[in-house]
Amino acid sequence: MWTIPNVIGFVRVALIPLFLLVAFNSSDGTGALPATLFAVIGFGDYADGIAARVTRQYSRLGALMDPITDRLLIIAGVVVCWHFELLPRWALALLVARELFMLVLGRYGQTHGVELRINWPGRIAVAPLMGAIFFALTGLAKLAEVLLYVGLALALLATVMYVRYGLRELRLRRGVAGQPGDAPPASTST
Repeated sequence: MWTIPNVIGFVRVALIPLFLLVAFNSSDGTGALPATLFAVIGFGDYADGIAARVTRQYSRLGALMDPITDRLLIIAGVVVCWHFELLPRWALALLVARELFMLVLGRYGQTHGVELRINWPGRIAVAPLMGAIFFALTGLAKLAEVLLYVGLALALLATVMYVRYGLRELRLRRGVAGQPGDAPPASTST
């Protein structure tokens, strides 16, 4: 449990409430300190991945904690951006709905034995989404808005791909589970 990557993960989680506190204590949600904290927590995702590869310290806890921490950070950033109206609220609402749906989908997949492996649109979407929130926190609204739309489009594409993959896996499992010893289907021809 106390591997270097997991410690980085725990620090990332612990910094999210600090980020929220600092951002909400600012006058307009923007500033160097909230943006820096957001960036440090976001880049911590890469740091724990690199640490895991270099030290070969992989753990199930880290694999579970990492995507949850990313989603919590995005949701925390969205809460700040929503409160201070730093980005369009309709797009933020769609992003939060997507993130919550992915948490539910991931949990559903776990309970049904379907592992949703990250896909390329999902992997790529993280950078523009994190960038959108970061640049909104720095006051660069137009750049933040463009990045939000790009990241949202990629995230929604990834979600569709996750759902299709998961449904295919469930169908395959049911098909394999139902084959041995099953009675042949009744004929519908007359």
